[in-house]
Amino acid sequence: MTTPIRYREISVNGPPFALGCQLGEAAREEVRGFAATALERVNKTVRISRAKAMELVAATLPHVEAYSPAMLEELRGVAHSSGVPLEELILLQIRNQLQPEKEAGCTSFALAPQTAAQGAVVGQNWDNDPALDPFTVVLTRRPEGKPALMNVTQAGLIAYIGLNSEGLGLCLNTLPAPSRPLGVPHYFTVRGIFEATSLDGAVAAVARAQRAIPANIILATPQGPADLEVTVDQVHVLRDQGGGLVTHTNHCMHPELTPINDSFPELIQSGPRKARIDHLLKSAGGPVSLETLKQALRDHQDYPRSICRHPSDHSTTDKYWFWVSVFSVIIEADAGRMHLSRGNPCVHPYETYSLN
Repeated sequence: MTTPIRYREISVNGPPFALGCQLGEAAREEVRGFAATALERVNKTVRISRAKAMELVAATLPHVEAYSPAMLEELRGVAHSSGVPLEELILLQIRNQLQPEKEAGCTSFALAPQTAAQGAVVGQNWDNDPALDPFTVVLTRRPEGKPALMNVTQAGLIAYIGLNSEGLGLCLNTLPAPSRPLGVPHYFTVRGIFEATSLDGAVAAVARAQRAIPANIILATPQGPADLEVTVDQVHVLRDQGGGLVTHTNHCMHPELTPINDSFPELIQSGPRKARIDHLLKSAGGPVSLETLKQALRDHQDYPRSICRHPSDHSTTDKYWFWVSVFSVIIEADAGRMHLSRGNPCVHPYETYSLN
Protein backbone atom coordinates (compact mmCIF):
# COMPACT_ATOMS: atom_id res chain seq x y z
CA MET A 1 0.00 0.00 0.00
CA THR A 2 1.41 3.40 -1.01
CA THR A 3 1.71 5.99 1.77
CA PRO A 4 -0.20 9.19 0.92
CA ILE A 5 2.00 12.22 0.36
CA ARG A 6 -0.25 14.44 2.48
CA TYR A 7 -0.98 14.05 6.19
CA ARG A 8 -4.56 13.83 7.37
CA GLU A 9 -5.82 17.18 8.66
CA ILE A 10 -7.94 17.52 11.80
CA SER A 11 -9.40 20.68 13.34
CA VAL A 12 -10.91 20.95 16.83
CA ASN A 13 -12.10 23.85 18.99
CA GLY A 14 -13.67 24.81 22.29
CA PRO A 15 -12.89 24.46 26.02
CA PRO A 16 -10.32 21.84 27.08
CA PHE A 17 -12.49 18.76 27.66
CA ALA A 18 -14.66 19.34 24.57
CA LEU A 19 -11.59 20.03 22.45
CA GLY A 20 -10.06 16.76 23.66
CA CYS A 21 -13.26 14.84 22.98
CA GLN A 22 -13.34 16.11 19.40
CA LEU A 23 -9.72 15.12 18.93
CA GLY A 24 -10.19 11.66 20.42
CA GLU A 25 -13.16 11.02 18.17
CA ALA A 26 -11.57 12.38 14.98
CA ALA A 27 -8.21 10.63 15.48
CA ARG A 28 -9.41 7.57 17.39
CA GLU A 29 -7.52 5.05 15.26
CA GLU A 30 -4.28 7.05 15.29
CA VAL A 31 -4.43 7.59 19.06
CA ARG A 32 -5.12 3.91 19.68
CA GLY A 33 -2.40 2.81 17.29
CA PHE A 34 0.18 5.16 18.80
CA ALA A 35 -0.69 4.04 22.33
CA ALA A 36 -0.52 0.37 21.34
CA THR A 37 2.95 0.61 19.84
CA ALA A 38 4.68 3.36 21.86
CA LEU A 39 6.34 1.21 24.53
CA GLU A 40 7.26 -1.46 22.00
CA ARG A 41 9.16 1.13 19.94
CA VAL A 42 10.90 2.48 23.04
CA ASN A 43 12.04 -1.06 23.81
CA LYS A 44 13.82 -1.29 20.48
CA THR A 45 16.53 0.93 21.97
CA VAL A 46 16.22 0.61 25.76
CA ARG A 47 14.57 -2.07 27.90
CA ILE A 48 11.87 -0.94 30.32
CA SER A 49 8.94 -2.93 31.64
CA ARG A 50 5.36 -1.74 31.36
CA ALA A 51 5.07 -1.86 35.15
CA LYS A 52 8.05 0.45 35.55
CA ALA A 53 6.77 2.79 32.86
CA MET A 54 3.36 3.04 34.50
CA GLU A 55 4.98 3.79 37.86
CA LEU A 56 6.57 6.80 36.19
CA VAL A 57 3.19 7.77 34.71
CA ALA A 58 1.56 7.78 38.16
CA ALA A 59 4.37 9.89 39.59
CA THR A 60 4.18 12.33 36.64
CA LEU A 61 0.47 13.13 36.88
CA PRO A 62 0.83 15.58 39.83
CA HIS A 63 3.50 17.51 37.91
CA VAL A 64 1.16 17.84 34.92
CA GLU A 65 -1.74 18.93 37.13
CA ALA A 66 0.42 21.59 38.76
CA TYR A 67 1.70 22.93 35.43
CA SER A 68 -1.62 23.09 33.58
CA PRO A 69 -4.95 21.67 34.76
CA ALA A 70 -6.43 22.72 31.40
CA MET A 71 -3.98 20.57 29.41
CA LEU A 72 -4.72 17.60 31.64
CA GLU A 73 -8.45 18.18 31.15
CA GLU A 74 -7.93 18.14 27.39
CA LEU A 75 -6.23 14.74 27.67
CA ARG A 76 -9.14 13.51 29.77
CA GLY A 77 -11.37 14.46 26.86
CA VAL A 78 -9.15 12.53 24.43
CA ALA A 79 -9.30 9.51 26.74
CA HIS A 80 -13.08 9.76 27.02
CA SER A 81 -13.76 9.69 23.29
CA SER A 82 -10.88 7.53 22.05
CA GLY A 83 -11.20 4.78 24.65
CA VAL A 84 -7.49 5.05 25.48
CA PRO A 85 -7.01 5.41 29.27
CA LEU A 86 -5.57 8.69 30.53
CA GLU A 87 -2.56 6.83 31.94
CA GLU A 88 -1.74 5.47 28.47
CA LEU A 89 -1.94 9.00 27.07
CA ILE A 90 0.47 10.24 29.73
CA LEU A 91 2.82 7.41 28.75
CA LEU A 92 2.92 8.90 25.24
CA GLN A 93 4.06 12.23 26.71
CA ILE A 94 6.93 10.69 28.71
CA ARG A 95 8.42 8.30 26.13
CA ASN A 96 11.52 10.46 25.79
CA GLN A 97 12.03 10.31 29.56
CA LEU A 98 12.42 6.53 29.24
CA GLN A 99 15.45 6.87 26.93
CA PRO A 100 17.53 9.81 28.20
CA GLU A 101 20.56 8.92 26.08
CA LYS A 102 18.63 8.98 22.81
CA GLU A 103 20.88 9.78 19.86
CA ALA A 104 18.72 12.00 17.69
CA GLY A 105 19.94 13.81 14.61
CA CYS A 106 17.55 16.67 13.82
CA THR A 107 18.94 19.74 12.04
CA SER A 108 17.07 23.03 12.44
CA PHE A 109 17.19 26.72 11.52
CA ALA A 110 15.32 29.95 12.15
CA LEU A 111 15.53 33.05 9.95
CA ALA A 112 14.55 36.66 10.54
CA PRO A 113 12.07 38.30 8.13
CA GLN A 114 14.83 40.31 6.46
CA THR A 115 16.82 37.11 5.80
CA ALA A 116 14.09 34.84 4.45
CA ALA A 117 12.25 35.78 1.28
CA GLN A 118 8.94 34.72 2.83
CA GLY A 119 9.17 36.40 6.27
CA ALA A 120 10.05 34.81 9.62
CA VAL A 121 10.80 31.12 9.12
CA VAL A 122 11.75 28.11 11.25
CA GLY A 123 12.33 24.60 9.92
CA GLN A 124 13.99 21.24 10.40
CA ASN A 125 14.21 17.60 9.41
CA TRP A 126 12.59 15.40 12.06
CA ASP A 127 14.85 12.36 12.43
CA ASN A 128 13.12 9.57 14.26
CA ASP A 129 11.50 6.14 14.02
CA PRO A 130 9.62 5.77 10.70
CA ALA A 131 7.11 3.46 12.43
CA LEU A 132 5.51 6.62 13.90
CA ASP A 133 4.36 7.87 10.48
CA PRO A 134 0.92 6.16 10.50
CA PHE A 135 -0.02 7.97 13.71
CA THR A 136 1.05 11.41 12.50
CA VAL A 137 -1.49 14.09 11.56
CA VAL A 138 -1.65 17.83 11.00
CA LEU A 139 -3.78 19.03 13.89
CA THR A 140 -5.29 22.50 14.33
CA ARG A 141 -6.56 23.39 17.78
CA ARG A 142 -8.62 26.53 18.46
CA PRO A 143 -8.88 26.62 22.27
CA GLU A 144 -11.15 29.11 23.99
CA GLY A 145 -9.36 32.31 25.02
CA LYS A 146 -5.93 31.22 23.74
CA PRO A 147 -4.04 31.41 20.45
CA ALA A 148 -4.93 28.87 17.78
CA LEU A 149 -2.14 26.41 16.98
CA MET A 150 -1.33 23.98 14.19
CA ASN A 151 1.02 21.04 14.80
CA VAL A 152 2.45 18.18 12.83
CA THR A 153 2.23 15.58 15.57
CA GLN A 154 1.55 12.03 16.57
CA ALA A 155 -2.10 11.96 17.62
CA GLY A 156 -2.33 11.90 21.40
CA LEU A 157 0.52 14.30 22.17
CA ILE A 158 -0.46 17.53 23.89
CA ALA A 159 1.67 19.55 21.43
CA TYR A 160 4.50 19.23 18.94
CA ILE A 161 6.24 21.03 16.06
CA GLY A 162 4.20 23.84 14.51
CA LEU A 163 3.00 27.42 14.87
CA ASN A 164 0.39 29.57 16.55
CA SER A 165 -1.81 32.46 15.42
CA GLU A 166 0.47 35.01 17.15
CA GLY A 167 3.43 34.56 14.80
CA LEU A 168 5.32 31.97 16.85
CA GLY A 169 6.81 29.01 14.97
CA LEU A 170 8.55 26.14 16.79
CA CYS A 171 10.83 23.21 15.98
CA LEU A 172 12.47 20.70 18.34
CA ASN A 173 15.82 18.95 18.70
CA THR A 174 17.18 16.53 21.25
CA LEU A 175 19.83 18.15 23.47
CA PRO A 176 22.13 15.64 25.20
CA ALA A 177 22.45 16.81 28.79
CA PRO A 178 21.70 15.48 32.30
CA SER A 179 18.10 14.53 33.08
CA ARG A 180 16.13 13.54 36.17
CA PRO A 181 13.45 10.89 36.71
CA LEU A 182 10.45 13.16 37.29
CA GLY A 183 9.10 16.50 36.23
CA VAL A 184 6.76 18.20 33.77
CA PRO A 185 6.95 16.28 30.47
CA HIS A 186 8.58 18.19 27.62
CA TYR A 187 5.45 18.34 25.43
CA PHE A 188 3.50 20.30 28.06
CA THR A 189 6.08 23.10 28.07
CA VAL A 190 5.92 23.08 24.27
CA ARG A 191 2.15 23.59 24.51
CA GLY A 192 2.83 26.40 26.98
CA ILE A 193 4.96 28.11 24.32
CA PHE A 194 2.07 27.93 21.85
CA GLU A 195 -0.07 29.75 24.42
CA ALA A 196 2.44 32.64 24.42
CA THR A 197 2.56 35.69 22.16
CA SER A 198 6.24 36.68 22.41
CA LEU A 199 9.75 35.33 22.96
CA ASP A 200 9.64 36.39 26.61
CA GLY A 201 6.37 34.52 27.03
CA ALA A 202 7.83 31.44 25.38
CA VAL A 203 10.83 31.45 27.73
CA ALA A 204 8.55 31.93 30.74
CA ALA A 205 6.38 28.95 29.70
CA VAL A 206 9.43 26.69 29.86
CA ALA A 207 11.12 28.28 32.86
CA ARG A 208 8.12 27.91 35.17
CA ALA A 209 8.11 24.11 34.81
CA GLN A 210 10.09 21.70 36.94
CA ARG A 211 11.47 19.80 33.98
CA ALA A 212 12.51 16.15 33.70
CA ILE A 213 14.66 16.22 30.55
CA PRO A 214 16.75 18.65 28.52
CA ALA A 215 15.62 19.79 25.09
CA ASN A 216 16.39 22.25 22.35
CA ILE A 217 13.62 24.52 21.08
CA ILE A 218 14.21 26.75 18.07
CA LEU A 219 11.75 29.56 17.40
CA ALA A 220 10.58 32.15 14.94
CA THR A 221 9.03 34.93 17.03
CA PRO A 222 7.83 38.52 16.55
CA GLN A 223 11.09 39.50 18.32
CA GLY A 224 13.22 37.58 15.84
CA PRO A 225 14.73 34.08 15.64
CA ALA A 226 15.91 32.44 18.85
CA ASP A 227 17.03 29.09 20.21
CA LEU A 228 16.31 27.81 23.71
CA GLU A 229 18.84 25.35 25.11
CA VAL A 230 16.78 23.90 27.93
CA THR A 231 18.36 21.94 30.79
CA VAL A 232 16.47 20.64 33.81
CA ASP A 233 17.59 23.74 35.75
CA GLN A 234 17.96 26.59 33.27
CA VAL A 235 16.77 28.05 29.97
CA HIS A 236 19.59 29.58 27.92
CA VAL A 237 18.55 31.81 25.01
CA LEU A 238 20.70 31.99 21.87
CA ARG A 239 19.90 34.85 19.50
CA ASP A 240 20.87 35.87 15.99
CA GLN A 241 24.26 34.38 15.09
CA GLY A 242 24.79 36.92 12.32
CA GLY A 243 22.79 37.78 9.24
CA GLY A 244 19.39 37.10 10.79
CA LEU A 245 20.08 33.37 11.20
CA VAL A 246 20.02 30.86 14.06
CA THR A 247 20.86 27.17 13.50
CA HIS A 248 21.10 24.17 15.81
CA THR A 249 21.81 20.44 15.69
CA ASN A 250 22.41 18.27 18.77
CA HIS A 251 25.17 19.73 20.88
CA CYS A 252 25.18 22.54 23.42
CA MET A 253 26.28 25.92 22.08
CA HIS A 254 25.75 28.33 24.97
CA PRO A 255 29.13 29.00 26.66
CA GLU A 256 27.79 27.92 30.05
CA LEU A 257 26.66 24.57 28.63
CA THR A 258 29.42 23.56 26.21
CA PRO A 259 31.30 21.54 28.89
CA ILE A 260 28.31 19.17 28.86
CA ASN A 261 29.30 18.07 25.35
CA ASP A 262 32.34 16.24 26.76
CA SER A 263 30.00 13.82 28.54
CA PHE A 264 28.03 13.03 25.36
CA PRO A 265 30.62 12.21 22.70
CA GLU A 266 28.20 10.48 20.29
CA LEU A 267 26.24 13.31 18.74
CA ILE A 268 25.33 11.82 15.33
CA GLN A 269 27.50 14.10 13.21
CA SER A 270 26.13 17.08 15.12
CA GLY A 271 29.15 19.33 14.56
CA PRO A 272 29.47 18.59 10.82
CA ARG A 273 25.71 18.99 10.31
CA LYS A 274 25.79 22.36 12.09
CA ALA A 275 28.67 23.53 9.90
CA ARG A 276 26.91 22.25 6.79
CA ILE A 277 23.55 23.94 7.40
CA ASP A 278 25.39 27.19 8.23
CA HIS A 279 27.32 27.00 4.98
CA LEU A 280 24.28 26.19 2.86
CA LEU A 281 22.20 29.05 4.24
CA LYS A 282 24.89 31.71 4.61
CA SER A 283 26.22 31.13 1.10
CA ALA A 284 22.77 31.42 -0.49
CA GLY A 285 23.13 35.16 -1.04
CA GLY A 286 20.28 37.65 -0.74
CA PRO A 287 16.96 36.76 0.88
CA VAL A 288 16.88 32.99 1.35
CA SER A 289 14.09 31.47 -0.76
CA LEU A 290 11.78 28.66 0.17
CA GLU A 291 13.39 26.51 -2.51
CA THR A 292 16.86 27.13 -1.04
CA LEU A 293 15.60 25.98 2.37
CA LYS A 294 14.15 22.83 0.84
CA GLN A 295 17.42 22.07 -0.94
CA ALA A 296 19.36 22.52 2.31
CA LEU A 297 17.10 19.99 4.04
CA ARG A 298 17.69 17.52 1.19
CA ASP A 299 21.48 17.67 1.64
CA HIS A 300 23.39 14.35 1.79
CA GLN A 301 26.89 15.36 2.89
CA ASP A 302 28.13 12.67 5.36
CA TYR A 303 25.36 10.30 4.23
CA PRO A 304 23.59 8.43 5.87
CA ARG A 305 23.90 10.62 8.99
CA SER A 306 23.44 13.68 6.86
CA ILE A 307 21.01 16.56 7.21
CA CYS A 308 18.62 14.33 5.23
CA ARG A 309 19.06 11.19 7.31
CA HIS A 310 18.79 7.62 6.01
CA PRO A 311 19.16 4.17 7.64
CA SER A 312 22.74 3.06 8.33
CA ASP A 313 24.35 -0.31 7.56
CA HIS A 314 25.32 -0.88 11.19
CA SER A 315 22.29 -2.59 12.68
CA THR A 316 24.48 -4.60 15.08
CA THR A 317 26.40 -1.63 16.51
CA ASP A 318 23.99 1.32 16.08
CA LYS A 319 20.78 1.20 18.16
CA TYR A 320 19.25 3.87 15.96
CA TRP A 321 20.32 2.52 12.57
CA PHE A 322 16.68 2.47 11.34
CA TRP A 323 16.00 6.17 12.04
CA VAL A 324 15.36 8.44 9.06
CA SER A 325 14.10 11.95 8.36
CA VAL A 326 10.48 10.94 8.94
CA PHE A 327 9.29 14.36 7.82
CA SER A 328 10.77 17.70 6.85
CA VAL A 329 9.06 20.93 7.83
CA ILE A 330 9.43 24.61 6.94
CA ILE A 331 7.18 26.95 8.92
CA GLU A 332 6.26 30.45 7.74
CA ALA A 333 5.35 31.82 11.15
CA ASP A 334 4.00 35.21 10.00
CA ALA A 335 1.93 33.70 7.20
CA GLY A 336 0.55 30.82 9.28
CA ARG A 337 1.78 28.14 6.86
CA MET A 338 3.69 24.86 7.12
CA HIS A 339 5.40 23.08 4.24
CA LEU A 340 5.78 19.36 4.99
CA SER A 341 7.36 16.41 3.21
CA ARG A 342 5.99 13.09 4.40
CA GLY A 343 9.24 11.13 4.40
CA ASN A 344 12.77 12.05 3.36
CA PRO A 345 12.59 15.37 1.50
CA CYS A 346 15.07 14.14 -1.10
CA VAL A 347 12.39 11.83 -2.53
CA HIS A 348 9.07 13.19 -1.25
CA PRO A 349 7.42 16.51 -2.20
CA TYR A 350 6.54 19.31 0.21
CA GLU A 351 2.82 19.89 0.77
CA THR A 352 1.45 23.14 2.20
CA TYR A 353 -0.91 23.43 5.21
CA SER A 354 -2.47 26.66 6.43
CA LEU A 355 -3.72 27.70 9.84
CA ASN A 356 -5.92 30.45 8.43
